[in-house]
Parts: sequence; structure tokens; C-alpha cells
Amino acid sequence: MSKKQTTPKRAARPRDAATLVLLRQVRGKTAVLMGLRHGKHKFMPDQWVFPGGRVDRADGYASSATELRSHVSNSLARTSSLHRARALAMAAVRETFEETGLILGKPLDRMPEKASPSWRPFYETGFAPCLKDLEYVYRAVTPPFRPIRFNARFFLADGSNLHGKLQGDGELLNLKWVPIPKAIELQTPPIQQIVLEALPGLVDGDGKIRRRRKVPVRIMRHGTRRVEYE
Repeated sequence: MSKKQTTPKRAARPRDAATLVLLRQVRGKTAVLMGLRHGKHKFMPDQWVFPGGRVDRADGYASSATELRSHVSNSLARTSSLHRARALAMAAVRETFEETGLILGKPLDRMPEKASPSWRPFYETGFAPCLKDLEYVYRAVTPPFRPIRFNARFFLADGSNLHGKLQGDGELLNLKWVPIPKAIELQTPPIQQIVLEALPGLVDGDGKIRRRRKVPVRIMRHGTRRVEYE
């Protein structure tokens, strides 16, 4: 009798997601905004993370005050369309607002027509997203053996000129600005730990963000984790 053959389970398709790493000077030290994910979350429970989340369909069509700089949109477009590149950046700004109450934007002249439900709360603050201040710094794809997978882009921005009050919606707890050395010591997912350790090299002595010429991509190919560049 022949042994019963089993078909390997197909890996889940990674969903596009975007994360915003915000930096600002606190008592002369560069600090990063972090929040603690609730222990009841299925994905990364009890982990300190940057704000971020999945891309919403409306993110690609929502209005913004400024657009991405060409080198950022071109870098993102190497693995997506220009439309999707913009949607990723918009998602990072929207998710940050939803999870922290902080707004990366400029004053809005008037409410956009037909604003989607996911974007209306943002516009009702009187601001529109400001994308020109974003720097694309990292991409990571969750390994195929994970049940929940994301193709996550990490953006970096100066958090000194944000609007709004720091207050969570329950998605992230204990939101606070943490000096980078202390943030590295927190319990964080491996990819976020990697990004945290890279931060000192992404800013100058005054905490100003440097342009990244090549963006690292952490991905698994043929069962091996590797770092590529785009």
C-alpha cells in the first residue's frame, strides 16, 4: 500500500503594510515614538512597536497637502506601482494618526469632496497629510511559514513638528518618546529591533534625517533569510 501523499500548505500572501518611525529631540537626545501592543492581539502581542498598519483601498485616492519626493516614490515603485507607493505613504500617516492622535500634515483649506470614512476623521482635524517629509528606509516581508504575513515598508520622519495630542485609540498602549538606546532594550519584534539599531546611522549629530541611497529589504528566499537592496 502506498503512503498517502499530502499537499504542502500554500503560504499566505503577504499584505501591504506601512510603518512610520518618528524621531524628535528630547533633552538633547534623539528619541523614537513607541507603543505597546495589547496582549490580546493575535499579531505581535505584548511587543513594543512603531505605529503602523495595513494599507486601505482609500489610501491610494485620499487627498494630501504635499506629495512624496521623487527619490522616495521611485524607490518604492521598484516593487510596486507609483499609485501603490503613494498609498503606502498615506497609510503610514493615517495609521499613525489613528493609533497615536498625532498628525503629520499641513492646514487644510477645505474638506475634500467624498472623503472616505477611514480618512474623514483625519481631515476633520483641519489638516491634510504631508508626504514630502517622509523618508523610505526599510522593507521587510514576513517569512512564508508565518500564518499572518505582511510586506511592510518603514518610513522615517521628523516628529518635532507634529500636530495633535499624543493619545492612543487602544491599539497601542503606553505611548511614549523613548531615547534610541533605551528603545533598543525594549521587547520588540526582530524586524523592529533591526530598524531601531539602524536609526543612529540614519540621522546626523543634530538628529536630522539623512537620505538613504539604498533601502535594505529583509526577505526569505528558498528557505534562507537574506538582506537585499532596492
